[in-house]
Formats: sequence, C-alpha cells, structure tokens
Amino acid sequence: MDALTSSSPLGSPLGDPFAVTTLEQLGQHYDAPRELVMKKVAHRLEEKTRAFIAASPFAILATSGSNGPHATPRGDAPGFIVPLDEVTLALPDRRGNNRLDGLRDIIENPEVALLFLIPGIGETLRVNGTARITADPALRERFVEQGKTPATVLLISVREVYMQCAKAIMRSKLWGERRRPQAVPTMGQLIAAHTGGLVEPESYDRDAPQRLRDTMY
Repeated sequence: MDALTSSSPLGSPLGDPFAVTTLEQLGQHYDAPRELVMKKVAHRLEEKTRAFIAASPFAILATSGSNGPHATPRGDAPGFIVPLDEVTLALPDRRGNNRLDGLRDIIENPEVALLFLIPGIGETLRVNGTARITADPALRERFVEQGKTPATVLLISVREVYMQCAKAIMRSKLWGERRRPQAVPTMGQLIAAHTGGLVEPESYDRDAPQRLRDTMY
C-alpha cells in the first residue's frame, strides 16, 4: 500500500521512514543556495521591474486564511497591475464568480504573494508583501475597462521582489517556441537592478542557455 492509498491522512509522516519534517533534514537533501541567489532580492519596484510588470498579462495571487491557502489567477491586458509608487501595486478586481476566496483571505491575513508571467518568457517575477482592499471611487475609476468599473482594488505593499529562473517554464514547454519580446527586461538586467550590479547583464544572459541546460535536472 503506497502513501496515497494508506489510511493515514495525506501528507502525514506516520509510517514513512523517509519523511522530511525538520529544517536539518531538509538541508541534507539540497545543496546550499549560491550567494547571488540569496542577494537577488530587492525591496522596491525599480525601472526594470516595472517594465516586466508592464509586459505581464497574467499573475497568480497567493493568499491564506482560515479556510486554508488559495492561488487565484488574475489576468487582463499587459500592465493591468499598476505600480503606484516604488513600493505599492494596484490590482483591480475584475468580474469573477464572487466566491472571493482570495479577498476573504486578505481580510483575515494580509500576507500575499504574486507570480507574474509573460507569454514567451521563461523567467517569472515574484513579489511578496501585504495587501489591503479599497473601494476608493477615484482609484476604481482609474481601472474602468469596457465601461465596467472594478468592485474593489487590491493595494499591495511590496516587501520582496525577485526573479525566478526559466527552468520550470523550459521543462514544461509552456510557451512552445514563442519569441521573447525585445521590450521585456532580461534576467541579467533584472538581477543587476535588484542587486545593485552584482552581475554584468550581457555576460549573465549570454551564458544563461548553457547554464540552464547544465542545471535543468
């Protein structure tokens, strides 16, 4: 009988001699992250990050409340999530099914995460922070689309911003053979911006294809 068919609750370590339940055990199965990986986190929305967000038509909003975690899709024309300043994003809540799972979570727990994707781009942008919901008429009016005003707008206070490399998208072949739009900043450009120049963008991007192939699995 395997773990998925046992009588124990799914995810329970009972009866699994290989269960990983401590940080020490977890560290035994992975190499330490490179210094650059730990230093690539930024805390504001600088020019390159804004350009990436402006090109993104789709993001996943992660929230967690008393009913557990939720990951909900958010999509519209590229740039539908708007930086209001260096530390604030505005996300209009377009018409949905009115379950409001994510918004209910935010009322209970303001901690959120966003994952930005761009069709044809392997890298993704991750944003962590806190959120609040506003029904400010002036802000809602700013996001009118096809005559429809969003019921509310989510204001996200940015705490962390960082890039995720292209391996997951490449392994999944999610975008097929689509070409990268020239206006979208590269991984090297974004990491350089986020770290104050710890990498040289051109050489980082030039070496990226081979580096990704060498570390794909």
